[in-house]
Amino acid sequence: MSTSTTAPTLTVQQLGGRIGAVVSGVRLGGDLDAATVEAIRGTLLAHKVIFFRGQDHLDEESHEAFGRLLGTPVAHPTVPSSDGRYSLGIDSDHGGRANAWHTDVTFVPAYPAFSILRAIVIPPYGGNTLWANTATAYTELPEPLRVLADRLRAVHSNEYDYAGVRPSASRELLAKYREVFTSTKFLTEHPVVRVHPETGERTLLLGQFVKRISGLTGADSRALIDLFQSHIERPENTVRWSWQPGDVAVWDNRATQHYGVDDSDDHDRRLRRVTVDGDVPLGPDGRPSTLLTPDSVPAPSYGIPSGASTAP
Repeated sequence: MSTSTTAPTLTVQQLGGRIGAVVSGVRLGGDLDAATVEAIRGTLLAHKVIFFRGQDHLDEESHEAFGRLLGTPVAHPTVPSSDGRYSLGIDSDHGGRANAWHTDVTFVPAYPAFSILRAIVIPPYGGNTLWANTATAYTELPEPLRVLADRLRAVHSNEYDYAGVRPSASRELLAKYREVFTSTKFLTEHPVVRVHPETGERTLLLGQFVKRISGLTGADSRALIDLFQSHIERPENTVRWSWQPGDVAVWDNRATQHYGVDDSDDHDRRLRRVTVDGDVPLGPDGRPSTLLTPDSVPAPSYGIPSGASTAP
């Protein structure tokens, strides 16, 4: 583990060769000075996911205030907030067992740039989260696969096989998934390779919300998705975090996938997530992502025009 200092009070300890670092010497909140915010952002872009211990002082307001230092917070496009805030509960009894690799909210065009996850209640064992670096996954591809990936596009949707991901889910959870998470059905076509708007890196854009590779049959589509996804999930590209209450993880959602491990039995696990608005991806050919359905939604965020019906 290497150690370096990026600001007078900010210390960075690298966790893995390709992804992950622990940042200390900072108390997160909305009152950080510009130099510290710039140092945090630079560290985040370099390491893809960064972790802060001992941030127990954060509440809903200060959590969101810190998010605003990185950009514009956005609510989930289909899951309503119970208290009118941008913060979303990631709980063991409400979507907190997402044991599948994914990038947050890729079923909309301008999916979040950053996610900020705060641990409140942690089980006595299990419940770790893994992250994967989708930039190194791309650069480590054999050249013929990189050339192929550069030309592909894929359709993402929030209507996925929830029962397949959660085979033990109750009827009530399955019904809630259909009622809430897919209340508006989104289909968005993204490039399989996007060009990162800040670093210029090329990253693989896949994960749980991918339904198919555009222009291919089901069997061929599935084979290619599995092939590229397997490179993302290689252990060399990943880091695993064992949560403690008060921990905060911040990740670049444009250059990572993550996986919440469902291995804590019936123990309670409660976290809160704030997401920061992103931009519409561009592929290596300069073509942007495209919303296929619906035509628009009431909120103008996520790269979707406002004002029309949300009926699928």
